[in-house]
Amino acid sequence: MPATRAEQGIVNMSSEEASRGFSPLNWISRQARSVYHCQISCDDACFQPAPNQSGNEPFAAVLNRRISRRSLVKAAAVGAPLLALSTSPLGSQIFGSAPLASTASAASSTVGLVSIPHDLDDQVNVSPGYSSNVIVRWGDAVLPGAPEFNLNGQTAEAAAKQFGFNCDYNGFFPLLPGQSKRGLLAVNHEYTSGIDMFPGYDADNVTAEQVAIEIASHGMSVVEVERAEDGSWSYSPSSTHNFRITGETPMKLTGPGAGSIYTITNADPSGVDVLGMFNNCSGGRTPWGTILTAEENFHQYFGNAVNDPRAPRYGVPEAESRRHWEDFNDRFDLDQEPNEVNRHGYLVEIDPYDPTFTPRKHTAMGRFKHEAATTTLSDDGRVVVYSGDDQRFDYVYKFISNDRYNVFSRTANLDLLSTGTLFAARFNDDGTGEWLPLVAGSPQLPTWTTAGVATFTRIAADAVGATPMDRPEDIEVNPVNHRVYIALTNNTRRTVDEIDSANPRGPNTHGHILELTENGGDAASRRFTWDIFILCGDPADDEQETYFAGFDKSQLDSISAPDNFAIDLNGNLWIATDGQPSKLNQADSIYVVPTAGPERGRIRRFMTGVPRGELAGPEFTPDFETLFVSVQHPGEGDGLDEPSSTFPDGDFPRPSVVAAYKDGGGVVGT
Repeated sequence: MPATRAEQGIVNMSSEEASRGFSPLNWISRQARSVYHCQISCDDACFQPAPNQSGNEPFAAVLNRRISRRSLVKAAAVGAPLLALSTSPLGSQIFGSAPLASTASAASSTVGLVSIPHDLDDQVNVSPGYSSNVIVRWGDAVLPGAPEFNLNGQTAEAAAKQFGFNCDYNGFFPLLPGQSKRGLLAVNHEYTSGIDMFPGYDADNVTAEQVAIEIASHGMSVVEVERAEDGSWSYSPSSTHNFRITGETPMKLTGPGAGSIYTITNADPSGVDVLGMFNNCSGGRTPWGTILTAEENFHQYFGNAVNDPRAPRYGVPEAESRRHWEDFNDRFDLDQEPNEVNRHGYLVEIDPYDPTFTPRKHTAMGRFKHEAATTTLSDDGRVVVYSGDDQRFDYVYKFISNDRYNVFSRTANLDLLSTGTLFAARFNDDGTGEWLPLVAGSPQLPTWTTAGVATFTRIAADAVGATPMDRPEDIEVNPVNHRVYIALTNNTRRTVDEIDSANPRGPNTHGHILELTENGGDAASRRFTWDIFILCGDPADDEQETYFAGFDKSQLDSISAPDNFAIDLNGNLWIATDGQPSKLNQADSIYVVPTAGPERGRIRRFMTGVPRGELAGPEFTPDFETLFVSVQHPGEGDGLDEPSSTFPDGDFPRPSVVAAYKDGGGVVGT
């Protein structure tokens, strides 16, 4: 297998890469974190040509016209924050909406915890007055008959009964309404990395058993968890509520893509029955108590797509894959099963309360690299789902169901996500925006079918003129101020010529967060206004542009690569980062920032992670007294002989879920 450019080193950096913002420091910091992370989590997507070649105007060009970036930085530097500007008549023209400080509860401005310094300790550290403990880790028993984990004696049969690898999204589901001390914890297993799973792993000589173990280690675990009197949490390995979903679990396609010419395979002539889900990153919950889990970088599991002209738009390898699964299983060989890849890349609905429920892949919400799935209701009761497509220069989407939520019938709601309209966002440089419908037969898509839109959503969004973004990841609706927060993790391939209003930096090394307001406060609105909430980075670095909603940057620490969000009962935004080690040489962390009041924009670091690990999936209990966080890929890429992290047990690294809570009890963050 040829070496990637990252493996070849900075001496082989191309002139094209240098012209697009790469530097030797970029490459060194990336290698210092882990070349392997980019290879195995997303198939080195940031170091491949961008799949989006539509030519649609990028977000950065929009923002550049909307307001001078230099003026933005100067205003913050001289103590004239944009929050003050936004209260003026001129500000209302620029920003298009009222400032949050005047519309949200004053309680939103109070965060009662101490910001901790960054560190590179091989342990999870939390703010003073708080504690944390590991609940469950890779290899722990989930189902009856699961053997004790044996690093040197793994089998696919055992893996299918144990807690899977790299945990990401966490969803807490009470066993009784409103209960916060006992419930079900649903955890995604995003991806596997052989070098961190198998002693003596040889990527060029993968075995059939290793592939089978990796397939079994994907998917989701649902385990019963309970809080003790001291605030700590544990899980029950013998609970009848526990179950596992793997890469072999039977699932159903629903909606316009199901049973189409794009999803029929030799193994499944119906085009409806699918095995497994892969690369499930973040997710969300529905009002009727099910999970929506997001298939993200599904492209990397397939090989030999040489005859598919649409494959490059999704980054599907035209030759062999890095994983070599196609060598052992025909469904991953697109020369044998060309449509199998079209059966992945969806939002998957799972019932955490019913282990017998057949998971549903909802094609109506589009096929792309979903990062998250946040569900809310429109003013007239329809279901609205926001999701980002986590790739450089790809899009922000929302789905609106045809039918309305039925508060009296959970069963009736299980079909709501099968029919509706999918939209892609266009951001304008005056701070407004619109949701562009992806409708077959429309003037922009005159020859398309509904199945085509559902299956090749990226290409349809190209055609309607959506705005290419800087890796849109989590999107969350704030229940206090009803605004929508969008994480743009980073984009080091964006050039200065490609900046726009909503993607204001090129290269965008540290990422940023947008704040979007639907017109009339209705999630089903076709138009919106938007602001920059945070331009991430090190506020002490005068050579880069940062912005923290107008808060005094001299009082703030650094933050980079925003990824996952959670929102507390006061509307404060909790931010998990993914990639901070390679950008700031700091461990990935959990931050909290008020979205309103005098401390709007003031970030505090609540938790720090471990070397080469990522903190992900922040999730509160209903009483907000516990925050669940995944510690994903500790020590990734080192191998098992001399790993940089041995979290959590001191022997070898194991992806784990931790709980953080206030000593003596109380609401986290207050």
